[in-house]
Parts: sequence; C-alpha cells; structure tokens
Amino acid sequence: MKRKHWLLAAIFVAAVIQVIPVERTNPPVGETISAPPAVLATLRESCFACHSNQTKWPWYSHVAPISWLVTHDVTHGREELNFTRWGDYDEDERTEKIEEIWEMVEDGEMPPWFYLPLHPEATLDATDLKTLRRFSEGR
Repeated sequence: MKRKHWLLAAIFVAAVIQVIPVERTNPPVGETISAPPAVLATLRESCFACHSNQTKWPWYSHVAPISWLVTHDVTHGREELNFTRWGDYDEDERTEKIEEIWEMVEDGEMPPWFYLPLHPEATLDATDLKTLRRFSEGR
C-alpha cells in the first residue's frame, strides 16, 4: 500500500510542476556573425541552439523539470555568446569570442557531452574542427 501512495504522490508532483512557467523565447535577431559559409554552417548546426536567438525549442523543453534545465542552459549560453547579437560586441570582444570558441571546442567543452545524445547532428567531425580552427587562427 505504501508503494501505491508514493507512486500517486510522484504522479501528482509531476503533474503540478508542469504549471510552473518557463520562459522559452527567441528575442529579435540582430547582426549575425559574419563568417565564411562553411564556418557559419558548422556554427548553425552545432552552436546556434544555445548561442543564438534562433533556438528551436524541442518537445522536451516543454516538460518540467527538463524544461528548467534547457531554458537555463539557453539563457546562460546566450549570455556568454550570442551569434545573432554579434553587433553588440566591439571588435576586441569579437576577436576574443572567436578565440574562445576554438578553445572550448578544442578542450571538448563545446558542444556539451549531455547535449549530443539528443542532438547527434551537433557532433563536430574532423572537417568541422579543422574549419573552426582555421577560422579562429585567421583572425
């Protein structure tokens, strides 16, 4: 009987937390990063989901508590680097951001390991890595 009560309580809590509001927005797009087509394609495929105002909110971003984590990650990602607000950065910041992109990718920090199982298309292959490295070094 106790097991049944725990199960009912868990179902009740899961249902109640669905009504907690979560802000999933895509603010207006400003100046997008200027980059060669291959670089831009790689960034769009692997980075724009969290680092732009063009996020495609997947179905699980509407299910609490996962929605809380997704919106937190997107908000944080946009604060750190936003490819669709590129015009907000001065030239020194742009150069620094491009260098940081490669450092994060080279260190295996981006894209995050937990993002890739649900988004295998964001996996960076050898060509993508070479493209990003060259772009970073070319500035």
